[in-house]
Amino acid sequence: MSRVLGGVGGRSPPEGNAASVCYARPMADAARRRASYAEYLAIEESSETKHEYLAGQIVAMAGGTIEHGRLVSRLTVLLSRALEGRPCAVLPADVRVRIRAADRSTYPDLHVVCGQVERDPDDEHAVVNPVVVVDVLSDSTAESDRGDQFADYRRLSSLREYVLVSQRERRVDVFHRDGRRWVLDEHRRGEQVGLESLDVALPVEEIYVDGLGPIVA
Repeated sequence: MSRVLGGVGGRSPPEGNAASVCYARPMADAARRRASYAEYLAIEESSETKHEYLAGQIVAMAGGTIEHGRLVSRLTVLLSRALEGRPCAVLPADVRVRIRAADRSTYPDLHVVCGQVERDPDDEHAVVNPVVVVDVLSDSTAESDRGDQFADYRRLSSLREYVLVSQRERRVDVFHRDGRRWVLDEHRRGEQVGLESLDVALPVEEIYVDGLGPIVA
């Protein structure tokens, strides 16, 4: 879930908190100045809340549901186990992904890097070469996850698969890169979620059950 904070302009920051200059009142006026990426990084360094950067807009990220957290945790465990001993790392939601071609920086629920982590030249804490990105869908972000956010992720030359996990039903959608096309495979109860780029298959039933029991009925 996210909330747009807007670009720079409008009211002055509170005394002693220069970074809050980017928390200006949103303005419909097209002449509003966009926040720079440097200003975004200043916000991230001083804030307890994570933000995305969307072409000059700074967007606050809200917390997820318990089911969302359990699914992210479960997928992290399963993928880490499957990739044990291989030159790959499963990175958590507090690691940024920078999409320079889309002027976007975001926090996927988890992503996988293989070979070597490549950092953005302007942001040493942002990864630019994920092979797989995984997001757990929520009601507030599902449209963006399948729409403009996916369009931006497709601009990462390293990305081979984009995985969307439902928290309303046992369903996992995997988009595979096939040359210039992206092909969707839907996976439901009793099926295996195949991640071709990692040579990994995860049973849908294992994704939706953890030590507490079923995550989604």
